[in-house]
Amino acid sequence: MRDAEFRRSQEAGLRLPHIAPINSLVDELREKGRGWVPYVAPLYGGIHAELLSVLRDPGPMTNAEKDGSGFLCLENDDAAAELFATLLAEAGIAPDWMIPWNAYPWYINRKPNAAELAAGIDPLRQLLALLPRVRVVMLNGRDAQASWRKFRATDPALAGRYHVLPTYHTSRQAFIGSREVRKARLADLREKFATAARLLK
Repeated sequence: MRDAEFRRSQEAGLRLPHIAPINSLVDELREKGRGWVPYVAPLYGGIHAELLSVLRDPGPMTNAEKDGSGFLCLENDDAAAELFATLLAEAGIAPDWMIPWNAYPWYINRKPNAAELAAGIDPLRQLLALLPRVRVVMLNGRDAQASWRKFRATDPALAGRYHVLPTYHTSRQAFIGSREVRKARLADLREKFATAARLLK
């Protein structure tokens, strides 16, 4: 998002038909009293997406008040977004095939607690109602996986419609450990992105 022209293009496209319903949901969530929620960048597939990626919570580079972009976006200036973009490219998945979300969609910049993860279930359900083409759900990190377990317990029929791929978060925190641990986690991410690509194609 350092490119001013690209940032303006994303801001101008905030209400394009494919992304407007998702960003209207963001507006609704902002009014819930839990805090601020980043918009979803229009470079993604929006309502046409076939892959949903669920991460933990919005990072600092999504927050416009913290010199971030104001968006969930692959072009945000952080390591997690950079690695995610790299993995997508390696797997041959175009950004407009997917859409990102967070287990706890409100900005807190910390690990959400159990109550917060539970609060994220209804927004996830609302989002999925806007995504009729989604077939694959990638769960990036333990919190995303815990959130999906809660969701599956409340709505097993809906959760059962999707190919679910649990893997690691792409943040630097996920790669704390020995060289072998880091190598294994990156290999798992690459495998899950490749599997997603096969399922989508």
